[in-house]
Amino acid sequence: MLLDWLSLFLRWFHVIAGVAWIGASFYFIWLDNNLRTPPDWKKQKGIKGDLWAVHGGGFYEVAKYEYGPEVIPEKLHWFKWEAYTTWISGFLLLGLVYYHGAAIYLIDNSVMELTPGEAIARGLGLIFGGLFIYEAACRSPLARYPRVFAVMFLILIAAASYLATHWFSGRGAFIHVGALIGTIMAGNVFFKIMPAQRLMVDAVTNKTEIDPSWGLGAKLRSVHNNYLTLPLLFIMISNHYPMTYQHQNAWLVLMAIGLVSAWIRHYFNLKHIGISRPSILITGAIGMIIIAGWVSSPKVSVEETSKTTTEATIAAPLDIQQQAVFDVMQTHCANCHSAKPTDDIFVIAPLGLMFDTWQQIEQRAAVIHRRAAVTRDMPMMNKTKMTEQERQVIATWFEDLNAK
Repeated sequence: MLLDWLSLFLRWFHVIAGVAWIGASFYFIWLDNNLRTPPDWKKQKGIKGDLWAVHGGGFYEVAKYEYGPEVIPEKLHWFKWEAYTTWISGFLLLGLVYYHGAAIYLIDNSVMELTPGEAIARGLGLIFGGLFIYEAACRSPLARYPRVFAVMFLILIAAASYLATHWFSGRGAFIHVGALIGTIMAGNVFFKIMPAQRLMVDAVTNKTEIDPSWGLGAKLRSVHNNYLTLPLLFIMISNHYPMTYQHQNAWLVLMAIGLVSAWIRHYFNLKHIGISRPSILITGAIGMIIIAGWVSSPKVSVEETSKTTTEATIAAPLDIQQQAVFDVMQTHCANCHSAKPTDDIFVIAPLGLMFDTWQQIEQRAAVIHRRAAVTRDMPMMNKTKMTEQERQVIATWFEDLNAK
């Protein structure tokens, strides 16, 4: 129960920090694209562009300097902790849910048999290895060719998506690709945006020249973050929608939704600079409909069905207690949590959890016990009318399992 509360507060804080970071990112991209050439008297003060806005019952005037103010103000607001706290809380949440609970949420033996240590090592390697490749590309001559760089980045994310979905559970795979994207975004702030801003502040303070490349490089990374935001937000909510991460080609589903959402974001970025292209929204909507149609009726392959059947056939006979637990699970849980659910609502196993075989049940013993015997929120709305005696069967089994 303590871990559940810790997970709740971490997740809550992560969402709050993320809202602050995304809001600031969207606002400043919008602001920069909407700055207009100021009158001459403002140009004489070094102002490059300004903007008038009304909000909350008041008028605001925002100005951007070509070089910088004559004197750095005593109170200068920096926008960095939104990014840092989002990443830190997200990484702690990743560790608590997917690394501490690797056997439950990260490892799927039907995908690849891994120990918790092996799975965690692969996850960290995927995140920080991807960050290293991205950062190296940004610092290379490749960054001078935006289209080539974009193709390279798509290949990087596609490779990460493919590897993750062939290493981990569907849910664990998606969250690791999200962690990679989030780490890249936070890395942009840490490695480029903040250092560039410090150089500019030092230059104004010391009355020295500002290198234009500082600002251009920082803005480029901000634009990267801007386009990555919608794909990342999708991944953050995807664990509620197993029809995406449980698809037999989940990595392609992830890539398709990521590309379409970034394309839709492009519409708004163009609109900020006065270019309206409704065709982007129309094609984006069509793309989402096509993706929804593609994934709406995923089919379990003959090989997967055969493998599950074979595993169930060759499994060792169950003892009396195990058979009792298995019967409870088949009666109350497997109608949803199965490779082929029979429930009238869930056509794909929620959270990707399947209880068709004893091996699957035993592997998820902790989550079964917590949801059926502790929090008692499963079966959902007690749709199948699980009794207190049946819940006790699960509780006793789990206690005996831990006592061994």
